[in-house]
Order: sequence, then C-alpha cells, then structure tokens
Amino acid sequence: MREIPVSQLTDAVRGLYFTANYDIGPDIAEAVCRACEAEPSPAGKAVLSQLAENYRIAHDERVAICQDTGMAVLFLDVGQEVRFTGGGFEEAIQEGVRQAYREGYLRKSVVREPVFDRTNTGDNTPAILHVSIVPGDQVHILALAKGFGSENMSAIKMLPPSAGEQGVLDFIVETVKNAGPNPCPPVIVGVGVGGDFEQAALIAKRMTARPVGSRNPDARYAALEQRALTAVNRLGIGPAGIGGRTTALAVNIGFAPTHIAGLPVAVNICCHASRHAETVL
Repeated sequence: MREIPVSQLTDAVRGLYFTANYDIGPDIAEAVCRACEAEPSPAGKAVLSQLAENYRIAHDERVAICQDTGMAVLFLDVGQEVRFTGGGFEEAIQEGVRQAYREGYLRKSVVREPVFDRTNTGDNTPAILHVSIVPGDQVHILALAKGFGSENMSAIKMLPPSAGEQGVLDFIVETVKNAGPNPCPPVIVGVGVGGDFEQAALIAKRMTARPVGSRNPDARYAALEQRALTAVNRLGIGPAGIGGRTTALAVNIGFAPTHIAGLPVAVNICCHASRHAETVL
C-alpha cells in the first residue's frame, strides 16, 4: 500500500489550475495556427491571429487566457493501492482549487445555490469531482476549467436505436448550429455515445480534453468524427461567429455499452480556450 499525504493533492490541484488558466495546450495552439493559415475569410483569419496572440500574452505575462476562468471539474483515477494520509481526500482537492483561484487572481464564478441564493462562494468552490478506482498505486488527475458560455450550449438527447450513425451525426451538427456564435468558436466538440443519461454526458465532458488532432482508436468512430467535423465546418459560423470555415477545431467522440432500447448522445461544447491540465502522483 502506497501512502500519499493529502497535501500533495492540494499542491497538485493548485498547480494544475494555474497551468490550465495561463497556458493553452500546444495541440490547440498549433491547431489555431494551422486554421489561421487555411481560413479563407479575412475576418476569420484576423480573429484566429488574435487568439494566437492572446495565448502568447497569457503565457508570458501569467494572466488568464479568458476572463471566464471556469468552474473547476476534476476527473481523478485513483489507484486501489493508494492510501491518503493527513486529512480528507475531497477537502484537500477543494483547498487546491481555492488556493489557485485566490492566489492566481482568477475569477470566482461559483454561486452557493442555483435558484434561490445565487451568492458567490468567493473562492470558486465547490469543484465538481468524478472519482474512479483503478488498479495500481498512482493517482491521475485531469483538471478542467469549464467556462459556461460553451457549457450552456451543450445538449443531450435520448435517440432511438433506429437513429443509428446518421442520427448521431445530425444531433452533433444540430447542436453546434443552434449554439451559433455563443460558445466562442472555434470550438472543441466533445461527444459521448452510449451508456445512460449521465454516463453519456461524462464521456462527452472528458472528450473535450482529448488532444486536438487525435482520433478514436475505433476506425468507425474515427470516420464519424471526421464526417462530423467536416459538416460542422460547413455551417459557416466561423471564428467568433463572424463567418468562415473554422467553426470547430475537433470533434472528439467516446462511446460506452448501452441498453438495447437506447442510443444516448451527449454533446459538450468547449470554446477554443479549452483549459485543462493533468498530472500523475
């Protein structure tokens, strides 16, 4: 049994949220630069060039990529041979988020209660945690700072099995079309297919952090990703919604087994500032 002090969790989470909010991933930076070269719309090209400059300034000056520094969402794969010592597991993670948002002067965007008491909690907690127990003695942490301009444009649909591949494709394209300029395109489209209502959404959220340019290892889903990306970029929404062919940088699809009577599909949209970082303890 490997012992890990919970203080290491706090320090790791704190560092991840600095990285996520200040340093765009190289996959996204490179994709934006490629899109800028290929974009036929002069206005769209100008927007993409400004995004690249914004990434550089955020990195060099250690300031947030976007004023919406997101709601903290963490996926933790915890090895079953790990024992945490020195305090509570969840509180240690929340403290890491708390420290990052206070010390990094990152916007605090979480309210205490959604309907009747929308008072800001003042430290961007509580974060949303998704914990899985896996073999081994390591802890993998994926931290996302999810902005709600894009989160609000996400959707889920319980399709009948007869909808098939075309139904999945149509729903992806329909969701991006309905979102229009609101999620700050170019976007990364995370898609979860299968499972049940909530698992499809979890898969979709995690897919927003899959590297841009990667492909689903299943050739059928890889082909569907490409079909969806092509269809989305034909919508003409373009960078910042002002027209062009770069509406999305990627469509990343994940899937899970499902019930014989269902075909759940979740589409989680993420803006170009796909803020995430990961580490292993």
